[in-house]
Amino acid sequence: MKNFQQTISKKITISGIGLHTGIVSNMTFVPAKIDHGIVFQRTDLKNGPSIKADVDNVTDISRGTTLKENGAVINTVEHTISAVVGLQIDNILIQIDGPEPPIMDGSSIEFIKVLEKAGIKEQNATKTYFEIPENIVFEDKKNNVEIAAYPLNDFRVTVMVDYNSPVLGSQHVTLNTLSDYKKRIAESRTFCFLHEVEELHNKNLIKGGDLENAIVIVDKILSKKKLSSLSKMLGKKNIEVKKEGILNNTKLRFHNEPARHKLLDVVGDIGLLGKPIKGHIVAARPGHKSNVAFTKMLKNMMLKNVRRPLPDINLLKKPLIDINGIKKILSHRFPFLLIDKIVYMDEITIIGVKNVTGNEFFFEGHFPGNPVMPGVLQIEAMGQVGGILVLKSMKNKPSNYILYFAGLESFRFRKIVVPGDTLLMKMQVIAPIKRGIAKMKGEAYVSNKLVCEGILTAVVAKR
Repeated sequence: MKNFQQTISKKITISGIGLHTGIVSNMTFVPAKIDHGIVFQRTDLKNGPSIKADVDNVTDISRGTTLKENGAVINTVEHTISAVVGLQIDNILIQIDGPEPPIMDGSSIEFIKVLEKAGIKEQNATKTYFEIPENIVFEDKKNNVEIAAYPLNDFRVTVMVDYNSPVLGSQHVTLNTLSDYKKRIAESRTFCFLHEVEELHNKNLIKGGDLENAIVIVDKILSKKKLSSLSKMLGKKNIEVKKEGILNNTKLRFHNEPARHKLLDVVGDIGLLGKPIKGHIVAARPGHKSNVAFTKMLKNMMLKNVRRPLPDINLLKKPLIDINGIKKILSHRFPFLLIDKIVYMDEITIIGVKNVTGNEFFFEGHFPGNPVMPGVLQIEAMGQVGGILVLKSMKNKPSNYILYFAGLESFRFRKIVVPGDTLLMKMQVIAPIKRGIAKMKGEAYVSNKLVCEGILTAVVAKR
């Protein structure tokens, strides 16, 4: 796996029709700076809105993965992202003058070819991976889907499919390393069953579908009348179905091409994590819905495990919010107002300070001969710091609201906190605040050494 971030060397354009929209678009891959990530840009819309390839931006997964951000939508992104991830490209801008990338031949090989033609360039920044820390499993029992990730010092994907079809049977495939992606996965084409074609057409999908850009699997013989109707839908004069198999006897590129294409989709959908993975992904009967749900699980795990460095803090400078300002936001008072000042705050992060003194009320009863700040009060202090960030984000006056603890997860106490310590508490939002529920990762430090960390969930309520 690569040690440094990568982009492409020059701009390059590819054109074609979208699978579901039937709209012809021009898609241009553009080099991007370090830590840019994968971003789409709708150049046909006013002000050219950008759409980050992020799982939180997924809005539809009916027959492909659709993203929406800044009022703009981009459909069926999985093949494009899969090619970018398959080539281990980290930073790229994908400009497109339509709502959907070209389907090309239904695989990702044409994207691979143009990206390689543009040239892949190493950048002067290390690549950071999300290393799967422990086994994680997603299950959809209703649809008999299971996806799991296991720790591994590489990126490996195994996919198994079984559609109860005599034509396909059970299939499996493993991609042992991304360096094999072009050779083993990129040429595998999208597919559907013949009986699905009419349903997709009636849902206003596959407007750009053709026997040249998809494999159509025949799992039952259809009447001449039904074949005639399908011929009109696909714009073909003659459709032959002599027996169960592949429509018009299209030759498969691999004996297990459908399984390989499912793996291609998994790589593309998991690319929405926004960070390359070290781990082994094992997927049984995956689809876009399950891929996206699993990627969201991975993102939650990643956010819980990430530890960002503290920004430079000068405790001698005037605080961002002093004790009087804190009292205007929080309803806590002595002896349960446990923070002294706020020294840093942005949209998702806040840092507060607690000066632990020898005359704290709790030291009178908590090991008086060997005073230690109780862990539960460290958690309370962290919650108060996070509460200020949440309340400040409310549109109405913060004093109109109050926060209640709703849950604690994965708390660990690394070192004791004693009189004379200065406790720096950093709280970071790890999920959008929705329906009055706020979830934050908390870390507490003394002299830049981690003393406590965990996940806090709180409920915002009106007074």
